[in-house]
Amino acid sequence: MSTEIIYSPKGKELIGLYKKMASEGYDMEGQKRVPKNVGFSNFNIKFLKNVFRQFFIKESISSILDYGSGGCDWDALGFDGNSELSAKTYFNLKNAFHYEPGRSIDERQKVDCVVSTDVLEHLFIADVPNVLRDIFSYANEWILLVIACYPALSKLPNGENAHTTVREGIWWKGVIDSISTEFPKTKVLLGYKPDNQHLKFYQPWSVDLWQEKHQPLVNEFDKRYLDLFK
Repeated sequence: MSTEIIYSPKGKELIGLYKKMASEGYDMEGQKRVPKNVGFSNFNIKFLKNVFRQFFIKESISSILDYGSGGCDWDALGFDGNSELSAKTYFNLKNAFHYEPGRSIDERQKVDCVVSTDVLEHLFIADVPNVLRDIFSYANEWILLVIACYPALSKLPNGENAHTTVREGIWWKGVIDSISTEFPKTKVLLGYKPDNQHLKFYQPWSVDLWQEKHQPLVNEFDKRYLDLFK
């Protein structure tokens, strides 16, 4: 059963702003205004579908929770552009659940892997630890995170940049490392985008894996997953 996240006053304000953006549309710098009920529907995982498909299959992942799913539909046909397969079928999943507070969607429950792409940078910095703990609490095995580390083109209704917390990848790694110590068996694959053209992954980790290796490998990339990009 899902639990309520305690947000800061700024965090509550941001959720209200995102609900407004979803229902009314929003502005993009140098681009046309995004119309209502269309925003946040980009299936960002689609751009890395081959990588993540191999990851899901290799790790025998059959259920996921899309945390901060926007308007993405894992059951909609035509996900990969080359067939009529849905995302759920393409990734060989039995179940795909959604959590999107900006659209009042809450299907949070225990799954093999919690997936969150281009979400955490939209949080107010004070809310990051509580949201990460919530993400960890629903993962039976894996957490897959992709975080943008640069300003967004989209603007909030109050004029602020939609990427509220812009930090370097190593900052996010440190914060997530700290939270992961409370969930020693949960493995994390963290990717970060230093700009909108590049994506880098840190080596997958968990506290239990660190103990097996006797020392944490803090700033190395995992060649197993980087090789999938070639």
